[in-house]
Amino acid sequence: MKTFLKVDDLRKEYGYGDSVQRVLKDVGFSLGQSKFCVLLGPSGSGKSTLLNIIGGIDAANRGTIQINDSILETMDDKHLTEYRRKHVGYVFQMYNLIPNLTVTENIETGAFIADDPLDVNELIKTLGLWDHRDKFPNQLSGGQQQRVSIGRAIVKNPSLLLCDEPTGALDYHTSKEILALNETINARYGNTILMVTHNEAICHMADHIIQLHDGMIRDDTINHGKVSAEKLEW
Repeated sequence: MKTFLKVDDLRKEYGYGDSVQRVLKDVGFSLGQSKFCVLLGPSGSGKSTLLNIIGGIDAANRGTIQINDSILETMDDKHLTEYRRKHVGYVFQMYNLIPNLTVTENIETGAFIADDPLDVNELIKTLGLWDHRDKFPNQLSGGQQQRVSIGRAIVKNPSLLLCDEPTGALDYHTSKEILALNETINARYGNTILMVTHNEAICHMADHIIQLHDGMIRDDTINHGKVSAEKLEW
């Protein structure tokens, strides 16, 4: 299996002196190309911080992150911005859509900054939003808005899709729909997906599970018995 992402000896601290808070404590793992990985852990375990550092939003105090042949710590601001723009897609718990743009226009905002974007109309059909393509965010359900958010991230055709609790604000049925959509995107477009969650059930659909506790990796497991999103129960 080709290694796509390698995190080595990563440490993140906030504060100084006696008030220092160590959020990540010498974290290290590797992730294969086009795999679906879950970062599992309770609130405060460091998973969102880890995701932000991998995405180039935050910086570690120590350690390295290598994606293919690129090492984030060696990038200047210009190259780090280019990395975020070209290679990383973000999906958050809050949809952060532009209210005065339609579904199509919101997704196109991601396409405009990409060198090799996906076909917008084809993606909208994959997202199950074709009949809603001319609607504005306030005319959509929460699940539909999250689909638009995923579309905006994936239309860039990023090699890495980072999802921070993408089902956290959704009900059970809608959550399973969004997870199934992530499953479809992973299979169809081959993006490597790293998803933060506290929901242990989601692990069953992942290729790789990394469990964090108190800033450290408690468990690092390859899942050889994947199940489809539709079969998940919690």
